[in-house]
Amino acid sequence: MDFEALVEHHKDAVYRQMVRACGNHADAEDVLIDALLNAYRAMGQLERPEAFRAWLAQIGRRVCWQLKRREALRPVLQLSQLEDEGLQVRADEPPPDVALALADMRRHLLAAIDALPAGDRDVYRLRELEGYSGQDVADELGISLAAQKSRLHRARSRVRRYLDRALAAR
Repeated sequence: MDFEALVEHHKDAVYRQMVRACGNHADAEDVLIDALLNAYRAMGQLERPEAFRAWLAQIGRRVCWQLKRREALRPVLQLSQLEDEGLQVRADEPPPDVALALADMRRHLLAAIDALPAGDRDVYRLRELEGYSGQDVADELGISLAAQKSRLHRARSRVRRYLDRALAAR
């Protein structure tokens, strides 16, 4: 049996099966390569060349399952590694990368609010940060409800543009 000829004839069909089994092209490519390597090593076990496609697909599915099992265990293994190092992650805390991203976003948001003109900033803070109603903000600042709505709209637009520029610069 010529392994290369069998691979050339069946690899595309098996690859399509691996895309369905793995759920994405990158994993399917990795799985197919591992499956081909495993098949090459076990080629002596294949009794009929016409069964090569099904045999290779079965090997690929096993490799895909192993990959998925490893990925499912990765968070548990990372936590156990942290514990082995004497570190502990509290359940109510976000993961460090999420906490860092949230802190960065908060810093940008506060800078955006500080960059607003004073009247717009007051309306924005009372409405968006303090949760006051539109009428309460208008009463507090001694402006009409229409003026409050206009300032809030303008402030939201400016904050959005500021954040867009800040995040695009990253």
